[in-house]
Amino acid sequence: MQDKGSFLSPFHGPRRLSAAAPVGRAKLTHPGKAILAGGIAGGIEICITFPTEYVKTQLQLDEKANPPKYRGIADCVKQTVQSHGVKGLYRGLSSLLYGSIPKSAVRFGVFEFLSNKARDESGRLDSTKGLLCGLGAGVMEAVLVVCPMETVKVKFIHDQTSAKPRYKGFYHGVREIVREQGLRGTYQGLTATVLKQGSNQAIRFFVMTSLKNWYKGDDPNKTINPLVTGLFGATAGAASVFGNTPLDVIKTRMQGLEAHKYKNTLDCAVKILRYEGVTALMTAGTEKSQMCRVRSQRG
Repeated sequence: MQDKGSFLSPFHGPRRLSAAAPVGRAKLTHPGKAILAGGIAGGIEICITFPTEYVKTQLQLDEKANPPKYRGIADCVKQTVQSHGVKGLYRGLSSLLYGSIPKSAVRFGVFEFLSNKARDESGRLDSTKGLLCGLGAGVMEAVLVVCPMETVKVKFIHDQTSAKPRYKGFYHGVREIVREQGLRGTYQGLTATVLKQGSNQAIRFFVMTSLKNWYKGDDPNKTINPLVTGLFGATAGAASVFGNTPLDVIKTRMQGLEAHKYKNTLDCAVKILRYEGVTALMTAGTEKSQMCRVRSQRG
């Protein structure tokens, strides 16, 4: 018979076990949930930030003009509004909106899928693996969505600067591009786009993962305040913008209406450096960072 002094109350046992239990594995985000959240966030984001995309693209295309049409960000906005009204800042929005939803869905879905495989026993994702997962997500979104979407967007914006714009809308523009150049016409600058998106998301997720790990410390299940997540997202977005602006400039040139002037991505980069200088490769880094992407990076 058990001694009374060694009797353990059933009400006390679980409390002791709970106190001794280690911190559990961090909860994983299902890729399906990431795809849905990313798609919704992508649509909202591009509706808010498209004017900055428009100005950035105009300034990048204007770099090779002699003399340049615009004197800077404010002048570009002023001339566009004077010539086309405020809606002129949204020319080409439809092409980017149609692509931004699947782009963000692919990005976050692939990132969550890869990161779920790369986490350690406690569910923690270190910064290096975050960079590699971001790279994979960026390359995938570039091939499946971004390249054709960006090609159409750049052609639309470039077309508006012509004396007689040819494209009447998204579907008409896509039809004309495919009719004249085939499907290949929507995949101009693929190499530059893959390099740009891969490096962009690698930098973005590396910074984001590093900041989240720093904030959570030894507790992978620690909740991050949405405002803090937004601040981390803005920091990661700014870092990714400045980190790959040269690739973005090359991509834009390769996708413009005068892309035929360049043999390939390398030839484009060489010609920009030779005839326009290093500063041309940093065009639009500032204006783009002013409204850097604060995406739904989940805590």
